Amino acid sequence: MDGTQDKLSVGAVTPSVARFDEPLKLRSGATLGGYELVYETYGTLNAGKSNAVLVCHALNAAHHVAGYYADDPDNVGWWDNMIGPGKPLDTTRFFVIGVNNLGGCFGSTGPRSVNPATGRVWGADFPVVTVEDWVASQARLADQLGIQRFAAVMGGSLGAMQALSWTIQYPERIGHALVIACAPNLSAQNIAFNEVARQAIITDPDFHAGHYYEHNTQPTRGLRVARMVGHITYLSDDEMASKFGRQLRNGKLNYTFDVEFEIESYLRHQGNKFSDYFDANTYLRITKALDYFDPAAEHGGNLSLALEPATASFLVISFTTDWRFSPERSREIIKALLDNRRDVTYAEIDAPHGHDAFLLDDARYHRLVAAYFDRISKDLGA
Repeated sequence: MDGTQDKLSVGAVTPSVARFDEPLKLRSGATLGGYELVYETYGTLNAGKSNAVLVCHALNAAHHVAGYYADDPDNVGWWDNMIGPGKPLDTTRFFVIGVNNLGGCFGSTGPRSVNPATGRVWGADFPVVTVEDWVASQARLADQLGIQRFAAVMGGSLGAMQALSWTIQYPERIGHALVIACAPNLSAQNIAFNEVARQAIITDPDFHAGHYYEHNTQPTRGLRVARMVGHITYLSDDEMASKFGRQLRNGKLNYTFDVEFEIESYLRHQGNKFSDYFDANTYLRITKALDYFDPAAEHGGNLSLALEPATASFLVISFTTDWRFSPERSREIIKALLDNRRDVTYAEIDAPHGHDAFLLDDARYHRLVAAYFDRISKDLGA
């Protein structure tokens, strides 16, 4: 890291672990008797504990949102370009929390944890968790930290679904919701992509019905394919064309089934990297959480009724080339909020990157988020 980066970074960070012994009743009907959540914090909680911002993660991310680890300085938080001193979410003004969700594979209780009832790794027996379950566990973490109300809850993609759910489940505990690259539920096409990814994992011979830990193996082939399928949906066609086009790795066709096109090389690299650090059982559960999220379902499909409890102010952002969570889906959220006369700011950013745009550097996008947090800071009197 150079000096400029250091000035804009929260610096070296250390994860913390919160233990919860009170049973958590899950939406599935199952009960988790006790669990741990791994989290990181950046900035300082003010005396009134009013400046806390919860950042919710998407599919393959976790609690490491910003900064780096002293023993691994290249391991930079997944939203480090958004969070830090002088960045859009300014840690000199806000106390930021990132949490690894239940069922995760980065330290929080999940399929790789030991089931206290059996003394064996949970594996396939770990219950299915939902967005609502994650929010309920996050609320308990807030209780443990003495935070009664978040200044804001923020997320992109699946993280944005959590922010939206916060406004419904705990409306009195959230001042603002930043809902970025989101949808009120998954389309049939999105569910289909998730199912293809899950089938790649489940049909891997090393999956062993989800108990692969007992066989000292991992369904890495399935995970690779799952990641490749997912990654295709995160990029726009224009972005793929711009990055890779029809470029050949060796400048000529080889008439084999090995890697020939640069896009093939890229996807295989992403798949291999992902399978080295992510857990297959976690992947299955997170994609199911995506599929199940549908707050309007309990209201006859009426999203306006579902969002009626919300009292927060909203910043909703979409990206023009995001075909996985298209701007039209964000407009559904906007309409439902306006039906309830909520305070809403909406921006549709013309960006070429597809769904991944919410993670990338875009000056207009970052200026907008910075301006919105300026507003929140002024509301807090900071």
